[in-house]
Amino acid sequence: MANISPSIVITGVSTGIGLGCAAEFVRRGYTVFGSVRKQADADRLQTQLGERFIPLLFDVTDQAAVDAAVVQVGAALQGKGLDGLINNSGIAEGGPLQHIPLDSVRRQFEVNVFGLLRVTQAFLPLLGAKENHPSKPGKILNISSVGGKFAAPFIGPYAATKHAVEALSQALRRELLMYGIDVIIIGPGAVASEIWDKGERSAEPFRDTAYYPSMLLFKKNFLDPGKQGLSLESIGKSIADIFENPRPKTRYAILKDKFKNWTIPRLLPDRVVDRFVGKANGLLKK
Repeated sequence: MANISPSIVITGVSTGIGLGCAAEFVRRGYTVFGSVRKQADADRLQTQLGERFIPLLFDVTDQAAVDAAVVQVGAALQGKGLDGLINNSGIAEGGPLQHIPLDSVRRQFEVNVFGLLRVTQAFLPLLGAKENHPSKPGKILNISSVGGKFAAPFIGPYAATKHAVEALSQALRRELLMYGIDVIIIGPGAVASEIWDKGERSAEPFRDTAYYPSMLLFKKNFLDPGKQGLSLESIGKSIADIFENPRPKTRYAILKDKFKNWTIPRLLPDRVVDRFVGKANGLLKK
C-alpha cells in the first residue's frame, strides 16, 4: 500500500466538491480515505484515483457504518494519527417554506448537520482529541456554502443546515483549542457539478402553488448560471491550499466574481437585497 502519511478523510467523494478534493489531495501525495455510499462508486474511484485512494463505504446517517470506517482507517494508519477530515457530504432539496414537506427538511438536517457531527465525533480521536496522541493534531474543514451566510428563496432548508454548520464549526473550533485541532469553514459558491441537474426538478412538486412562476425564474437566474460555476479542479486546488496553509483564516468564501456575488450583497442593507431578489424572481407583492 502507498505511504499512509499524510492522510485525510473526505466524505461524499463520488461527485462534486468531494471528488475534486479527493483528486487534488491524491495528486499532492496524500492517502485519501473517501466515503461513498455505493460499491460501484468505490470501484470506479479506486480505478480513477489509484492506490493512494482508499474507499470507505458508509452513509453519514448510519452510525454503525461510520464506526466501522473509523476502525478501518485506524488500522490503515498503523498507530499514526489522521492529518485531516473534510466534511463534505450534503444534500439539497428545494421548495418554498410554506409548502415544502417537513420530511424533506428533516432529511437535509439529518445528512448536512447531524451526519457531519456524527462523522466528526467518530474521527476526533484519530485527529488528536485524546491524551497521548502519537502525532501532530489534525485539522477539520467543514464545507458550508454561500448559503451559510445568505439564504436565497426556495433553498431555505438547505441554507438553514449550512447556517447550523457555521455555528457548529465556530463552537467546535473553540472547544478543540485544548487539543490543538483547528476547524475551518469553507463556503463555496456555485461549482459545476451534477447537483444542478438534480435541482432542475425541484419546481415540479409545487406547480399548483403561487410560487411556481417564481421558482422557474429562480431556476433561470440561479440554477442555470450555477452550471458555469467553478470547476472541480479549481475548487479542489483552493481547498487543498487552505488545508496546507500553516496560518489559515477561520472561514473562506470561494466563488466566481466574489466582489459582485459575495462582498456587495453582504454590505447592502437587507431590505435592499430583499427588493433586488424579489424583483429578479417575481416575488414582490403586486
